[in-house]
Amino acid sequence: MTLLIVIASLGLLVLLITYWKVNSFISFLLVSIFAGVCFGLPLPDIAKSIQKGLGDTLGSLVVILVLGAMLGKLVAASGAAKQISGTLIDLFGLSNITWGLMLTGFVIGIPLFYNVGFVLMIPLIFSLVQQYKIPPLMAGVPMMASLSVAHGFLPPHPSPAALVAQFHANMGETLMLGMMVAIPAIILAGPIFAKTLAHLPVKPLKSFAAAEVDETNLPSKTASFIAALFPVFLLVGTTIAEVQLPDSPVVKFIADPAMVMLVAILVATYILGIRRGKKIEEVMNVYGEAVKDVAMILLIIAGAGTLKEILLVSGVSKEIASYLGGLPIHPLVLGWMMAAIIRVCLGSATIAGLTAAGMIYPLVAAGGVNANLMVLSIGAGSLMFSHVNDTGFWLFKEYFNLTVKETLRSWSLMETIVSISGLVGVMILNQFL
Repeated sequence: MTLLIVIASLGLLVLLITYWKVNSFISFLLVSIFAGVCFGLPLPDIAKSIQKGLGDTLGSLVVILVLGAMLGKLVAASGAAKQISGTLIDLFGLSNITWGLMLTGFVIGIPLFYNVGFVLMIPLIFSLVQQYKIPPLMAGVPMMASLSVAHGFLPPHPSPAALVAQFHANMGETLMLGMMVAIPAIILAGPIFAKTLAHLPVKPLKSFAAAEVDETNLPSKTASFIAALFPVFLLVGTTIAEVQLPDSPVVKFIADPAMVMLVAILVATYILGIRRGKKIEEVMNVYGEAVKDVAMILLIIAGAGTLKEILLVSGVSKEIASYLGGLPIHPLVLGWMMAAIIRVCLGSATIAGLTAAGMIYPLVAAGGVNANLMVLSIGAGSLMFSHVNDTGFWLFKEYFNLTVKETLRSWSLMETIVSISGLVGVMILNQFL
């Protein structure tokens, strides 16, 4: 009966979001109430659980995600993203342009949210297509694979950052392990897979070609790379420092992900703003716009937290974990499967990852699996087979002027390769940890 209620709750969530087009945050609240009533929780306890789920989930994430959004917005608005992409393309040259685009997408994808990175990089892709007569999908797929992997695998992106917080994993370790899993996945789904798409007769829309940009007003290459990648350097550095100085209060303070992002945003404010003669008000206006971009993502994450809390309070999570633990399937594979199934049903990678996390959490809490690897496994599953219920599918289709069939052949298959190769990478790492 318990499993039937969980399945019914997930089914209701799918119907609310995909069929009735209800806002995802409101859908999570309604499903949480529905699940709580079905599990026999007193109504006052349901209300308290929803509030606790909201607070616990957002408490450790608001600073990270908001500051991450601010950093990404500043990197884009200042021209640093264009400087980074141009530098990497020049470095690789025309003969290896697909590899250059892959690396560009990865570097840009670390600080930028997926949709922002997508829209930002499309003009660059189409200008290269026009200038060098490259098949559009050979130019676009490597970069989009990189952006997608960064979105699904690497903190401080919303889903991985939320999973790190839920599983009490280490953000620096997750980032380093994520890099190790991400690179092979990107290579397979990017330059290698793109070669199979060269024959498709794609004609991208001319309206998305790059406009002329004042190159003299861009930040320097060094400043662009430092500002965009500073959180990565700091997370990795503090993770190593924690091993060397485990009892240092200063290291522990700086190693906190929220403090990492605060230091990163201060550095970026100076390097990409004040140092270039920008008024502090201009930079703050950019940050204000960034908060608008991330507001709905925060609400969706909070909504997923309410459902997780209902499952915990009702004792259902432990029951599910006990049942799942008895299956002859590795916990990391179970996490991947749950996220993949929800992703195919709902379309949203973020919602898929967070919903799966609420169900798999007791297995992680029991200590039978590496929490950092579970973050990556669920992240990989959340990218599985994007299709017509995913906004990313339609973004790719419309920008590249593809048919639905061509989008399934390119975008959907690319996401599937990323997801499966990500799981394989996680399972390989699990043998050594």
